[in-house]
Amino acid sequence: MSNRKLSVDALVIGGGIAGLQAAIDLGDQGYQVLIVEKAPSIGGKMISLSKVFPTLDCSSCICTPRMAAASHHKNISIMTYAEVEATTRTHDGFEATVLQKPRYVMEDDCTGCRLCEFACPVELPHEFEGGLGARKAVYVPFNNAIPQIALVDLENCILCGRCEKVCPTKAINFLQEPERVTVEAGAVILATGYTLSDMSAKEQYGGGRLKNVLDGLQVERLLAPHGPYGRVLRPGDGKIPDSVAYVQCAGSRDRSLGVPYCSRVCCMYAIKQAMLLSGSLPLVDITIYYMDIRAFGKGFEQFYQNAKAMGIEFVKAKVAKITEDDQQNPVLRIEVMEEDGRVEERTHDMVVLSPAVLPGWDPSRAVLVDTDDEDGFVHCVQPKLAPGYTSQAGIFVAGNAAGPKDIPDSIVEAGAAAAEASAYLRGIGRRGYEPEPASGDRSALVGEVT
Repeated sequence: MSNRKLSVDALVIGGGIAGLQAAIDLGDQGYQVLIVEKAPSIGGKMISLSKVFPTLDCSSCICTPRMAAASHHKNISIMTYAEVEATTRTHDGFEATVLQKPRYVMEDDCTGCRLCEFACPVELPHEFEGGLGARKAVYVPFNNAIPQIALVDLENCILCGRCEKVCPTKAINFLQEPERVTVEAGAVILATGYTLSDMSAKEQYGGGRLKNVLDGLQVERLLAPHGPYGRVLRPGDGKIPDSVAYVQCAGSRDRSLGVPYCSRVCCMYAIKQAMLLSGSLPLVDITIYYMDIRAFGKGFEQFYQNAKAMGIEFVKAKVAKITEDDQQNPVLRIEVMEEDGRVEERTHDMVVLSPAVLPGWDPSRAVLVDTDDEDGFVHCVQPKLAPGYTSQAGIFVAGNAAGPKDIPDSIVEAGAAAAEASAYLRGIGRRGYEPEPASGDRSALVGEVT
């Protein structure tokens, strides 16, 4: 396994919207930045969304320009399909060990023509499409992926050699090996994003086995114009749904799953999707079962009121169980809270769960920072005054790595983390580091700016 070294001013772990924004802000100031992203493409979760709330702007129209800006920036380097294995503090800053996983495609030779993908006979569930669409065993991650470089899923490849034969640049290399890269950096920004709780964890809701019970990210792909079906169809049988239900807190605020907190964005993205579904399917009946509607951001309350005015039904109820009938229609057993607490069953064509937002990566093993015992997100020592500060000087956090939040908050915090990292590099740089400050002492974290 080969080993090479890189030296940069800042290492950004995570290539979602927060990581991209932090990297661009630092790069614009003249700092050399390396983005390390574990997925084969940058863009994170945001590039898979249809629209954003409450403005209903196109998500790709916001995210793709930042992806392109980062990839073409003279001060930003990007490593995709790579993971940070360990980070240690040195006299000059930090030294990180990054594992570059093999794509079995030579990156410098691949042109992204996708001829290999067209020739491959193997079809598999597509992760980017939430498992609803199909991909080949050799594939480009998605249409506007950056970089536009294919990778081979060697575990499912049948080694037929068709991709190798049609590749015009002979880029396929089944003997490619992983590479470890040592990265020296003056500062580190954690922007590792989030993941959703597994639907199989909620046995009462079918445990992930019901074909027409989906999670929010899967429905984002159904609503996207470049989604797996090209229109909204329920995956069980391809039927256009006449009745859709949303089940809120399907994992959040649930101590039995170890998630006692509110995931913050669920109410608004459910309302957003309900409004988009009403536009795609004008005759559809949409019901949102909720315990509390949390519309705390700018324009959120009006967004909620607009949804009610459109005819979307909001029912304050607890959903105890989800089963299905002979036609694969989900059947909800609910307790209606706003009336007499009666228990009843309601049948819908499709159900959308709002699972819990969980940390996308546990940094405590590979990075020096502390995480909160209760939720596993990165611990912020000054959450109100300086949300980018972690328990270690020189390591900063942005976006959902520090806790659930929406896209505007993630972008703002990314800018704050970049500003704090810049101040840290100017004040301390590679001349050494200050000891970890006592609780509440911000000055030692920043250092004296020269």
